[in-house]
Amino acid sequence: MKKVQHQALKPKKRSRFAFIGDIIGELRKVVWPSRRETLRLTAIVIGLCVVAGLILGLLDYGFAELVTRVFLGGG
Repeated sequence: MKKVQHQALKPKKRSRFAFIGDIIGELRKVVWPSRRETLRLTAIVIGLCVVAGLILGLLDYGFAELVTRVFLGGG
């Protein structure tokens, strides 16, 4: 039987900056959101951040009062 030698597949030698062309090609394939969709999603993110901030602020205030009253005897 004849032995088949497999040569390691070597990538083609490319320019150091050839990836820039690849990046541009990939960016052309991207389906960008519309202006309206971007504004809507941005508003949702900002709204959720405000809600999360309020919840965390109230929890912080509550725990600060608890520590002040229970452990420090203030009131």
